[in-house]
Amino acid sequence: MKFLKWLYPGLGIKRWFLIGVIGLILLSTGMALLLHVNIVNYMIKMIYEAVYNISGTLPYHTNIIVGVLLIIVSISMLIYAGNRFINKLNREVYKSDDFVNVLYKKNQLQKGPKVVAIGGGTGLANLLRGLKEFTGNITAVVTVADNGGSSGKLREELDILPPGDIRNCLAALADQEPLMEDLFQYRFYKEGDLKGHSFGNLFIAAMSEVLGDFEEAVEESSEVLAIRGRVLPSTNQNVNLGAVYKDGSVKIGESEIPDERRIINDVYLEPSSVSITENVKNALLEADYILVGPGSLYTSLIPNLMINGMVENIKKSDAQKVFITNVMTQPGETSGFSAYDHIKAIYEHTGSQIFDHIIVNKNGNRKALLEKYAEEGAYPVEVDIEKLKKLNINIVEGKLIQAGDYIRHDPHKLAETILEL
Repeated sequence: MKFLKWLYPGLGIKRWFLIGVIGLILLSTGMALLLHVNIVNYMIKMIYEAVYNISGTLPYHTNIIVGVLLIIVSISMLIYAGNRFINKLNREVYKSDDFVNVLYKKNQLQKGPKVVAIGGGTGLANLLRGLKEFTGNITAVVTVADNGGSSGKLREELDILPPGDIRNCLAALADQEPLMEDLFQYRFYKEGDLKGHSFGNLFIAAMSEVLGDFEEAVEESSEVLAIRGRVLPSTNQNVNLGAVYKDGSVKIGESEIPDERRIINDVYLEPSSVSITENVKNALLEADYILVGPGSLYTSLIPNLMINGMVENIKKSDAQKVFITNVMTQPGETSGFSAYDHIKAIYEHTGSQIFDHIIVNKNGNRKALLEKYAEEGAYPVEVDIEKLKKLNINIVEGKLIQAGDYIRHDPHKLAETILEL
């Protein structure tokens, strides 16, 4: 029996169990005396007679007095034993000053809505940081077309799916000590074979080699970080992203596509036959909310939606379908794009009108920050209300910008706005 494992030598909790058991026995006896349970009264009567034969006197209402005293003593013992037991768990197991609140919060989060967030890059990771404060039922569906940096090297050398965006999402959902998250995100900078690689990418790659399955490797990595929710690759098949520019030229490779000198006309997957996993399909059909964005339109969002089975199951789902518009345009990818242009590009590539809501930012930004972004060719995404209304989509405006040195969504405010739908 698993319960008996608590009695193993050296755990340092048997004494508190023993005190607790004695406390329960005394509590039961005290309650029985007050309720005049026959068997207990008979036992006390025998004790009375023994006392009477010795002393010759008995105090009136002795059973009530003894019962009350037993209850007071037993409750004190139970509180003491329980407190010591909880302190032991705090120190040795949960590493928390108040594991009861941690346990309560985790239980409440598990009752939260089921959310599927589709995307990649820093936009999706930022969204997940906000969502995990409201629900533990999160499924992040992450693009796997990345071919640059550490992910690209590991993909080429080990023939695995790129782990970079998945690593970012795991770290964003982590409910573990900050040191573990910092370790997972650590990147090697010194010259050598490891330069440019992050520890998390190497960890997922090693786990994939050991287990022989990339999706299972991500699941096990999730256990290490004790994440709230789960992270899934959008497909288990190797896929590349291609782009056709307005001038007719073509480029293959997600990291190579953004080009400030050319306008993207179309993107495609190679091979086009790749399909979503069964886990992704089930998550979509069971979701209360399906979120797309924020993120790079042509290299993160649209590639996910073009995978076979993605849009079909989004449409089948009874979930609220929400598009989250980027705060700023992305040079070389969405230069000059309005909120309407983002939606239009998605509908053109998927052939379906899939969104019920669009979330847009309506508060201004600091002038100095806007000037800094303008130097890099990025500007606030225009919210063209009249055009959006023609798409029969609910427009949700909010003050969603995070204070700081960068213009990005505030994770908490964004998640709150979504779940208020």
